[in-house]
Amino acid sequence: MTAFPENDVYRMDCIEGMQRIPSGTVDLVFADPPFNIGYQYDIYRDELDDEEYLNWCERWTREVARILKPDGTFWLAIGDEYVAELKVMIQRTHRLVLRNWVVWYYTFGVHCQNKFTRSHTHLLYWVKDPKRFTFNAEEIRVPSARQLVYADKRAHPKGRIPDDTWILRPQDLPEGFQPNEDTWYFPRVCGTFRERQGFHGCQMPEQLLGRIIRACSRPGELVVDPFAGSGTTLAVAKKLGRRFLGFEISPQYTEKIRERLARIQEGDPLEGSSDPLSGGSTSDNSRRPPRRAQVPESYRLLFE
Repeated sequence: MTAFPENDVYRMDCIEGMQRIPSGTVDLVFADPPFNIGYQYDIYRDELDDEEYLNWCERWTREVARILKPDGTFWLAIGDEYVAELKVMIQRTHRLVLRNWVVWYYTFGVHCQNKFTRSHTHLLYWVKDPKRFTFNAEEIRVPSARQLVYADKRAHPKGRIPDDTWILRPQDLPEGFQPNEDTWYFPRVCGTFRERQGFHGCQMPEQLLGRIIRACSRPGELVVDPFAGSGTTLAVAKKLGRRFLGFEISPQYTEKIRERLARIQEGDPLEGSSDPLSGGSTSDNSRRPPRRAQVPESYRLLFE
């Protein structure tokens, strides 16, 4: 039990909040912290000196490692600038074990004029014990090439576990997706999508969090998000029947998250498209209908 009621978001610093959670009581932590790249949050200054930023990361990740159960799981979303430093620090200092280094590729990132455009985020998947952890493979299987293309009777009837590169928009690489490939597809939450909350610029797709929460926790278990932001982790945890706690320093974001959670009931479907041929759902006010992906005909026939 924590020092405050579960299934809510609290306006406080995440280190302070996690310090009030007893050791070894959390099943899953998902963290999408500031990347220290100068993003304009409403009150947080995203421009710390390298040493200051890494020292802060060491402090909050230390609390993450402490509150995890012996079989607990930690997912960290982070950009290029500090992924190497954080990977080494978490591994050496907190003794967590890296199971996967997932690349979430979304193809249409922030435009850059003097370097290659950012089009991916790193998702580091950690466990406390490499022999004891939750991984619900049956919850996240996708059709395999053996099933779809070759009709191979040796294929698992429920499909295979997805690859570790998650691609959001197959229409951006029409020649890159063939029927014999297995890839995770999640539309990014764009400004015209119904899923868009509108108060936070860094909103994770519900389908992405759904895959992580389904795979690495069970119904009734506790999910914690130290940087609640737009509230997606908490929203998906509630829909999927998990207990949840979030921390957020912004009064505005905290209030908006609570409004979002109040509109949700356990069992509600996740927002966003899980259809790999869809570019995502547009808003009611959008001038254009949802766009059908332009993918090879051989690939399209597998889904129609």
